[in-house]
Amino acid sequence: MEAFLSIEVEQQRQLAVQRFLAGESPESIYVSLGRSKAWLYKWVERYEEGDCLWHETLNRRPLTNPMRTASEVEGIIKVIRLKLYNADSFCGAQAILWELEDLELQPLPSMRTINRILSRNELTQRRTGSMYPKANCIQSCRRYCQTRVTRQIT
Repeated sequence: MEAFLSIEVEQQRQLAVQRFLAGESPESIYVSLGRSKAWLYKWVERYEEGDCLWHETLNRRPLTNPMRTASEVEGIIKVIRLKLYNADSFCGAQAILWELEDLELQPLPSMRTINRILSRNELTQRRTGSMYPKANCIQSCRRYCQTRVTRQIT
């Protein structure tokens, strides 16, 4: 439906310019089409520039995004991720952030930004191996801390 409307609008632009070139008064053209004077002259100017696609809508997306992470930082994050993965170490965003801190990189990207970069470059994967529930982890940590404290006291 949207593509059909786009074609219809492009045909309207072409018709308006043809009518203008044929000598019809500009006011009768833009009034009959329900458009403004500026709209008509915008398309006449584009036609006169000589571009064969003058009647198409131009992309309004900016050429650059000032908020995007620099490509050098993305490269560093990818290298660190692969280094950690090849060393069979934890290779999540937190570990990468720690490595970036060790490298004294400034400004540090957030963990969410690191996760976005990993996802964009398809460097994420599901965990493999056995997983322990957090409750068991906490209990084992408590037991470890208690035995360590009792050893230091005796």
